[in-house]
Amino acid sequence: MAFRRAAKGTILLGGGAVAAIYGVSQLSAYKKQTQHMFVDAAEPLKLLHLDELPSRESQLCALQNTKEFDVLVVGGGATGSGCALDAVTRNLKTALVERDDFSSGTSSRSTKLIHGGVRYLQKAIMKLDYEQYMMVKEALHERSNLLDIAPHLSAPLPIMLPVYKWWQLPYYWAGIKMYDLVAGGQCLKSSYVLSKAKALELFPMLKKDKLVGAIVYYDGQHNDARMNLAIALTAARYGAATANYTEVVRLLKKTDPETGTERVCGARCKDVITGKEFDVRAKCVINATGPFTDSVRKMDDEKISNICQPSAGVHIVIPGYYSPDNMGLLDPSTSDGRVIFFLPWEKMTIAGTTDSPTDVTPHPMPREEDVNFILNEIRNYLSPDVEVRRGDVLAAWSGIRPLVTDPNSKDTQSICRNHIVNISESGLVTIAGGKWTTYRAMAEETLDSAMKAHKMKSSKCNTVGLMLEGGKDWTPTLYIRLVQDYGLEMEVAQHLASTYGDKAFDVAKLAKVTGKRWPVVGKRLVSEFPYIESEVQYAVKEYACTAIDIIARRTRLGFLNVQAAEEALPRIVEIMGKELKWSEHKKKEELEAAKQFLYYEMGSKTRSEQLTNTEINLTPADVDRYKNRFHKFDKQKKGFITVVDVKHVLESISVQIDENTLHDILNEVDLNKNGQVEFNEFLQLMSAVQKGRVSGSRFAMLMKTAEENLDEREAVSVDRSGGGV
Repeated sequence: MAFRRAAKGTILLGGGAVAAIYGVSQLSAYKKQTQHMFVDAAEPLKLLHLDELPSRESQLCALQNTKEFDVLVVGGGATGSGCALDAVTRNLKTALVERDDFSSGTSSRSTKLIHGGVRYLQKAIMKLDYEQYMMVKEALHERSNLLDIAPHLSAPLPIMLPVYKWWQLPYYWAGIKMYDLVAGGQCLKSSYVLSKAKALELFPMLKKDKLVGAIVYYDGQHNDARMNLAIALTAARYGAATANYTEVVRLLKKTDPETGTERVCGARCKDVITGKEFDVRAKCVINATGPFTDSVRKMDDEKISNICQPSAGVHIVIPGYYSPDNMGLLDPSTSDGRVIFFLPWEKMTIAGTTDSPTDVTPHPMPREEDVNFILNEIRNYLSPDVEVRRGDVLAAWSGIRPLVTDPNSKDTQSICRNHIVNISESGLVTIAGGKWTTYRAMAEETLDSAMKAHKMKSSKCNTVGLMLEGGKDWTPTLYIRLVQDYGLEMEVAQHLASTYGDKAFDVAKLAKVTGKRWPVVGKRLVSEFPYIESEVQYAVKEYACTAIDIIARRTRLGFLNVQAAEEALPRIVEIMGKELKWSEHKKKEELEAAKQFLYYEMGSKTRSEQLTNTEINLTPADVDRYKNRFHKFDKQKKGFITVVDVKHVLESISVQIDENTLHDILNEVDLNKNGQVEFNEFLQLMSAVQKGRVSGSRFAMLMKTAEENLDEREAVSVDRSGGGV
């Protein structure tokens, strides 16, 4: 066994030496190429919409009234938006359509990393796979570029790899150093080794037992949905006709007079909001629909075989106290061979991901077994002092990766997440597979291939170094100006600066006066998060059409805490309704649709199941204790508690909570939704709390607080705790 480990280390070190020689030999040429590309990007490009973005209605008119586009891109994820930006900055007449919202699919459900792929480099060395090596090299170049062109949305993040066996230190050190080497001059910061004491100082939640040290390396982190949106909005500013909620119903074809074959010449589109259909003509159609790649390809040829093999990746969000503010964690080898990241994000902690075959669906749901798998892996690395509770999961989601099928693979984990560009006999250009980080390079290759296949002329790619929406005049101290000029809270100002970049001032201008001494402007949507009401107004300018667009992609509230998102929904719908002139019926529809989104896609469903699926497993003493507590509220021994009962008790101890909040609190526990909490439901709740399946229950905390204070008659404030799902 020791010999095998030593052999692995030797192979890795040997491979590292080979890579070093190759990397050094290529470094000079690579730097020249990079410099040349940045000079190209510096060439002046005309921004058609410098001040105001054209409205969605204007964009739809452009789609309908333009005789023929050069390029029509189908799909508004990272790759599709990247293709549109690449095309329009080559001075091509460009259109981009997306049947849902920009980044509504996989692109908003990533691990939030901008990385080259440490595990891919390991595979490249162990298998002497040159293709994987070049994929990592390309991704590291793209990582550097993305951090440069959107500095407000991205930043370097140190990631710790804890080591629990002495022989692993040189093994992992060699691999991580090679990762730095492949990055070359674009290495973010050099990796380094930590002693056990220093590792615990930087990551005090780590399990101490058998820890021998740690290695820290750097990758990038970003707000994926906002990054995707920034790419699409930048394309729109350069003149691309860009429309979300515009579905391709079928592809248009015409007969080529020279060859007599049918060629794709556009698409029949439908405005999902109004139902109106229209044709969009284009010389070239690019299919960039991620997991739905094959459905568009079959519009071109029904008999064609699939090229994508979808894989589901689940992530969970838990409170920020589970990880340091600025240090991630990598588990390179989980119990089943997968990789788990454990990262600080938006002041919370994100953990994932899983990797399992799945069916393609527009509404993927996180599975309970995947959530528990991630929690179990976290427990393996965290100190026993840190109780990892199922109830601390604030949100959970599943994203479908569009992996390129390898016929020789036995499972999806071994599939190389590289991309392919395919051009059908009728001229449909398909870009499939790939990684978030390499979206720009994928778009460049796609446009190069499309221009060649369709014999079209254009300028060369201009997207390396091209600043994205909000990035041009952003500085790390921009938030200070927001505080000084507008009277915003510092946390809100920091959030606006890191979300909108230099466009944060436009959001601040919309903020309403609070009527308080401080902050002067900027009313929060929910108290725990820095999202403010004016962001909803501004989101409409960014093509937000539904309440889901706000909680999922313009803000990230739904991904961070589903309870907080649900609490904010009524106000969000009210503001959007005013901006978009919604009827009362439309407002109710939007509110219900957003609640369904949170329930099924963001993990809220699993919270209720923690109660309904929990067997009451309490000692007789516990049951008696909880019965006494219950009867403090149910004084008439009815067997259930209503809002009126709770209100009477709270009034007796001088606590005031508005009736709507009380209804929400009881509704969290009211499993059969009959407007009352029965004793059995209360016991299920307390049993789930004891087992850690539910945490931060407002109802449980309210009843405990009331019981403790009934005799004292002291005023006790009860706020929502932000409990888990």
